[in-house]
Amino acid sequence: MDLRQATLRQLRAFQAVVKTGSVTKAAQALHVTPPAVTMQLQQLQDLAAMPLLERHGGETVVTDAGHEVLSAVERIEAALNDAVAVLSSLAGGDKGTVSIGVVSTAKYFAPQALAGFRRLHPGIALKLTVGNRAEILRGLEHYEIDVAIMGRPPVELDVEASVIGDHPHLIVAPPDHRLAGQRDIPPRLLAEETFLVREPGSGTRNLMERFFARTHVAPPIGMQIDSNETIKQAVIACLGISFISGHTVGAELADGRLVALDVKGLPVVRQWHVVHLGQRRPVPACRALIDFLVEHAGSFLPDVLPQPRRR
Repeated sequence: MDLRQATLRQLRAFQAVVKTGSVTKAAQALHVTPPAVTMQLQQLQDLAAMPLLERHGGETVVTDAGHEVLSAVERIEAALNDAVAVLSSLAGGDKGTVSIGVVSTAKYFAPQALAGFRRLHPGIALKLTVGNRAEILRGLEHYEIDVAIMGRPPVELDVEASVIGDHPHLIVAPPDHRLAGQRDIPPRLLAEETFLVREPGSGTRNLMERFFARTHVAPPIGMQIDSNETIKQAVIACLGISFISGHTVGAELADGRLVALDVKGLPVVRQWHVVHLGQRRPVPACRALIDFLVEHAGSFLPDVLPQPRRR
């Protein structure tokens, strides 16, 4: 037996069972009968010469061998999609589809940047996914996302990353907060403040924790919130203060609903990056988007550093 003899039909049947969790649902997704899916699975397992799926407690569990095959299927599907995109480009015209993953803190400028790209490349279709850092990395790893816009590039994945602009992080408070208007606030004064924070896995949460560790401050966490919009409204309502991306609060700082506290060591300025898997050569449509973001994305970023002053 040789797994290299496996057909796309067999591999896709296996992938569908893993994604849906059952042969019946996989058959519905593939528009075939359940016995047909079962036959394809059995043929694939015969070629692999070991179980790819097992039943435990009424659930379908992927074996270690199954995970290897699933990873191969994802790479094959990605390669086929890339080939289709290249062939479309060779046929002439500005064509193709790019799947873009955007971390939630980038959604305040990414749509404007993508709109600018579409004006120059109307024939290229864009699919946008917004999620936290962990979700976007998972999409990259499993070839569901072609290009990602995020802060710190991952070290756990082999990626190529290009800087597209500065990304400042601030601590924001309601306008009548006791520290509002003070200059050069020592971080130790934050120790008694209640912080509203993003969920674990968020890039902003990770950066906040590194800032607190560096300044030896451990303020109490008042609430964990998985939405920047909800965090902003909670700070405005005086439920606490928050370490947050400056690009998420530009409008609120401008109209005075929030203020940036002038804490020593802030703003922490990182960079926005456009990222793609290193082992995956960008197709023409994908390359066009990457080049556009590197050259023009900075012009779509809100300017928040003058609040209260640049450093």
